Amino acid sequence: MEAIVPVVDFQRLSEEEERKKLRKTCEKPGCFRIINHSIPLTLMADMKSVVKYLHDLPTEIKMRNKPSVPESGYRAASPTSPLYEGMGIYDMHASPQAFEDFCSNLNVSPRHRQIIKEYGQAIHDLASNLSQKMAESLGIMDNDFKDWPFILRTIKYSFTPDVIGSTGAQLHSDTGFITLLQDDEHVSGLEMMDDFGSFKAVPPIPGAFLCIVGDVGHVWSNGKFWNARHRVICKETGTRYSFGAFMLSPRDGNVEAPKKLVEVDHVQRYRPFKYEDLRDFRITTGKRDGEVLDQYRIC
Repeated sequence: MEAIVPVVDFQRLSEEEERKKLRKTCEKPGCFRIINHSIPLTLMADMKSVVKYLHDLPTEIKMRNKPSVPESGYRAASPTSPLYEGMGIYDMHASPQAFEDFCSNLNVSPRHRQIIKEYGQAIHDLASNLSQKMAESLGIMDNDFKDWPFILRTIKYSFTPDVIGSTGAQLHSDTGFITLLQDDEHVSGLEMMDDFGSFKAVPPIPGAFLCIVGDVGHVWSNGKFWNARHRVICKETGTRYSFGAFMLSPRDGNVEAPKKLVEVDHVQRYRPFKYEDLRDFRITTGKRDGEVLDQYRIC
């Protein structure tokens, strides 16, 4: 069965009706499609070609993509995630050196380098603008997301006939504020878990981005936005590529609900914490879903 993933028109977010729709979809199911956004279709297609090229590089070259923070660099297929391979650049909009190091270490051509740079800037702008619209839907008008660090991450799933039904990415919620994903328009596999524990397939929409609210988004909104649980399952033969911006947390790493939200709700649902502590806890314990936030819950 397919999930009903709401569609939000980015160009209409100045209209009250569309803003209400945005808030409602952030509250549940915590994921939605963005259409009529600012990123050209040609740039989206060019970036997918670059992603394919990068993942086809020899392993010894891909391993030069060293992590700046945990889970930001190259991750090879492993016994626990045999279908998954990932690469990434951390904080490229604020650290030009991170972008330069990535391109130099992987011998990226000038043409591909330009595409990565343009796409990285474009998707960061879209993710930060969308995050601002989400904040405004809660009445928070003075929060600036443009300085929040993000990871430009690319993911490859290798689906072969012998692994049909296997897990490509285990059930999890994302740690950050939002994930803005350009998922594969041809090879399916993404599923969302509903309130009853059932999994619903998320069909792709060519030219659209998928936004998924993460753990930081849930806590920052004082529990209003839902950190959607999702997974990837091999359902067909083919190579599945997905990539996009993983918006993390405020630059200082402090995660807490704005005072205005707490005052409106008359209760603070989570105590403040450091994003790095949440990320490290998930890595060391192997726990991947939003229940890890229970350790910060006040009521």
